[in-house]
Amino acid sequence: MDAEFWLERWQRREIGWHQDDINAHLQEYWPSLGVDSNTLVFVPLCGKTLDLLWLVSQGHRVIGVELVETAVQEVFAEQGLTPTVTDLPPFRLYQVDELRILCGDFFALTPEHLAGVGALFDRASLIAFPPEMRQQYADRLATLMPVPVPTLLVTLEYAQHERPGPPFSVRSEEVHALFDARYQVESLARLDVLEESPAYLKRRMTQLHEQVYRLSPSP
Repeated sequence: MDAEFWLERWQRREIGWHQDDINAHLQEYWPSLGVDSNTLVFVPLCGKTLDLLWLVSQGHRVIGVELVETAVQEVFAEQGLTPTVTDLPPFRLYQVDELRILCGDFFALTPEHLAGVGALFDRASLIAFPPEMRQQYADRLATLMPVPVPTLLVTLEYAQHERPGPPFSVRSEEVHALFDARYQVESLARLDVLEESPAYLKRRMTQLHEQVYRLSPSP
């Protein structure tokens, strides 16, 4: 799954993963991470999510990374904000106050880009990767943040053969396989969301669950 795939999805406005509201799981479970309000929070593959602004409203400094520049521009334009734009090859940095978004490839990040990050929120990143790339994603996070940080992770679970991704189904067993070496993985909630997901119902899906995890750095 290459960059062109995501660029084309945004060009065609096939962005069904985008939520027009702040993620309810973020609002409910973020406090359970116990991170200070001024913590720098990393949001990978952030798109134009309003979750970025919610985290800022809680007192956090926030850094996101997003491949598609249209999405980054819309984060600010839809809120009437004019960002400062700085070229930092291979990225372009958009910034307003406590919100920074690096426009470019997640896999081009270095530990220096994320220096000082103290927490992570992943709602649309892990589930964006096909199975053969998810270990690469987890390994890259470990490289970028050698010291694990408290993480709130939201995944989807469904019968993968009933629908092609993305977003992909990621089972609990795989979450543990990816992260148990560095984190204590705790399930906070598992919700049946099929009836409130018209696109999945239209495909005659038989199941759809959202799973919320807290990843606490292992002692």
